[in-house]
Amino acid sequence: MTDQQAAGSGYAAARLALLREDERSGAARRQALSQLTDRWLSGLLADALQGAPAQGVALVAVGGYGRGELSPRSDLDVLLLHDGGARAAAVPALAERLWYPVWDQGVALDHSVRDLGQARKVAAEDLKAQLGLLDARHVAGDQELTAQLRSAVLADWRATAPKRLPELRELCRERAERQGELAFLLEPDLKEARGGLRDVTALDAVAASWVADAPRAGLADAATRLRDVRDALHLVTGRTTDRLSLQEQDAVAADLGLLDADILLRQVYESARVIAYAADVTWREVERVLRARSGRGSRRMFGFGGGAAGSRGPVERRPLAEGVVEMEGEAVLAAPARPGNDPVLPLRAAAAAAQAGLPLALSTVRRLAAEAKPLPVPWPDEAREQLITLLGAGESAIPVWEALEAEGLVARLLPDWERVRCRPQRNAVHRWTVDRHLVETAVRAAAMTRRVARPDLLLVAAFLHDIGKGWPGDHSEAGEVITRDVATRIGFPKQDVETLALLVRHHLLLVETAMRRDPDDPATVAVVTDAVGTVGALELLHALTEADALATGPAAWSNWRATLVGELVQRAAAALAGVAPPQDSATEATAEEERLAVEAARTVGPALSVRAETEGGEGTGSEAMGVELTLALPDRPDVLPTVAGVLALHRLAVRTAAIRELDPIGAGPVLVLTWKVAAEFGDVPEAARLRADIRRALDGGLDVARRLAERDASAPRRRGVVAPPPRVTVARGSSASATVLEVRAHDAPGLLHRIGRALEGTGVRVHRARISTLGADAVDAFYLTDAAGQPLSDAAATELARSVERALLA
Repeated sequence: MTDQQAAGSGYAAARLALLREDERSGAARRQALSQLTDRWLSGLLADALQGAPAQGVALVAVGGYGRGELSPRSDLDVLLLHDGGARAAAVPALAERLWYPVWDQGVALDHSVRDLGQARKVAAEDLKAQLGLLDARHVAGDQELTAQLRSAVLADWRATAPKRLPELRELCRERAERQGELAFLLEPDLKEARGGLRDVTALDAVAASWVADAPRAGLADAATRLRDVRDALHLVTGRTTDRLSLQEQDAVAADLGLLDADILLRQVYESARVIAYAADVTWREVERVLRARSGRGSRRMFGFGGGAAGSRGPVERRPLAEGVVEMEGEAVLAAPARPGNDPVLPLRAAAAAAQAGLPLALSTVRRLAAEAKPLPVPWPDEAREQLITLLGAGESAIPVWEALEAEGLVARLLPDWERVRCRPQRNAVHRWTVDRHLVETAVRAAAMTRRVARPDLLLVAAFLHDIGKGWPGDHSEAGEVITRDVATRIGFPKQDVETLALLVRHHLLLVETAMRRDPDDPATVAVVTDAVGTVGALELLHALTEADALATGPAAWSNWRATLVGELVQRAAAALAGVAPPQDSATEATAEEERLAVEAARTVGPALSVRAETEGGEGTGSEAMGVELTLALPDRPDVLPTVAGVLALHRLAVRTAAIRELDPIGAGPVLVLTWKVAAEFGDVPEAARLRADIRRALDGGLDVARRLAERDASAPRRRGVVAPPPRVTVARGSSASATVLEVRAHDAPGLLHRIGRALEGTGVRVHRARISTLGADAVDAFYLTDAAGQPLSDAAATELARSVERALLA
């Protein structure tokens, strides 16, 4: 046996003994394996030099080996570096004497031979080679030569960062599209998938560029956990692999001392989420810095962010909601915001960011996590509305939700969430973990809010429908119990709590019944009608069923299934049609409404009262959660759009509104409008100012439509959420004395003004209205008659609905 063979045998035996040590594992074992390999290769280089000095030649570890992260089956990635001097001609022979003993041991070797200039040239042409050299570490030979390489490579990397970082971002994007997201895959690639070890390497490269750095909290631990899993996978399989296949998961879990494969996957998923979130934050910061350096203003580089100001001039801040502004393409807290005094602020900031299509800034999320006080139980109405607004934002809610979760705010808001967080679903049909499936279902439901009368209940039911999967037993039954508790905690009234519990309990009912029962059998329809009880609940369950299936994966929904479920719903709706329709009788007028109506009738002008509301009753100042405006004035055609427009000009968001007719002194009808409004920013204006502006608008001295158009034209264009189009329908059979028009649309400043103008332009009379805002959706009902006070004909009502819908789409 030659000396080289003996050395190789010694390395193999020592390596095997190291891998069998129970007391040394994880990072300590990877470091020990790297050090053992260093000593072996150092000896091989000395032998290959045959007694010649090592000056001008160095053996350099690169890539994972350079970082000292050798896994049991990792390749040895090494560079034989030389100075290109007189000994350059002898280097190829030296390399052969060095590599052959490594190959003889069956060790996987990724090797190259270059001088300093060649190494820099290859790095300049090949991004992956440059990334490997960023981790260059001296193993043996001329240490000064290795130092020169490291200095040159780092200097080149920093000098070319504006060009190379966008290339690196694109590589990460392409890899993520090809490999998927580690946090949701049943058989993930621990290295290549998004949130895997390749992303950790990319983040280290960004930090080395001095352009930006990743949020480091938890990042090192997440990377270490993935490397530990990869080590166990190598030991269990005995081969070089990074894919955690199903058949290996139990053995890998056992090797790591975990109870089962589900716990293993949850740990993998949690680590991947930390890494993926850090990558998202880092690439946004890279884009911001490079954009500022180039002075390109709001041009976007990678597809993140956008809308940020360049480095010239002051940073622009645009208001999004009370205490929240847009700055440099992110949602941040306004300077006066005080999270410690505003427990709703985390949800308001999240909702505003999602609705604007913006990410929440890392500093903002961390400040909210550190300073915001817990919400009272039950939640204030605003908190519930902001959660619904967040869920209703669609796709843009996902990165905002991930930011809240990364800083622990989700678990603080909803303690029951922790049981489903990162919980795997071992079913090939499911694309997501349980928690992400719930968010994805809400995203799908957000596109269906025009189909239901209660979009808020649809969104929350979608968000909670599988919440029971974190508990033993039937998840629908467990979910019903949890939903009652959660819905009560977040402030829904009792009837809504029961509806949500019903939807969660029966969220599989329509699919299972349609697929397994004879649709022509009356008993089949009875199964559905007995469970849901009302047409409204059936409508919600139908939309929830579709959203759930679409969020599950492509195999869960098809045209055939949609048809079967749709036909079953039609039969059930027909069976439920015998239930008496809701009556249109209104509650009696309050004493305050009657007082104002008398004043308006006697003065033939507007009479207005303003009452501030808090969660605990009446109040004023910063404690006020909203304001109730009651306005009475003699009946005239343009009241609704005019008053709604004035409120919009004062940036008052209408939460609810009601219109009724009174005749208090027998001198003719007086319209009484009761509005609950909230200031979008700042405080509600004084009652005298509102009254004066309303009077001016009614008298023609204030052109409300022109002022609103001017303000909209000057407002900056944001990406924001692409909301479903408005839907206007005739609710036939809802009233014996009037035609009821229902409008479902995305809530926006001036929406009620636009609806009112569209109605007034048709010549119909609005006798009553019920306006409600549910999250980001407006669901309004208008009781209309013709000029003679009669309900509209079917044809006229249908044409009116189309006309209003066209006006809202314009």
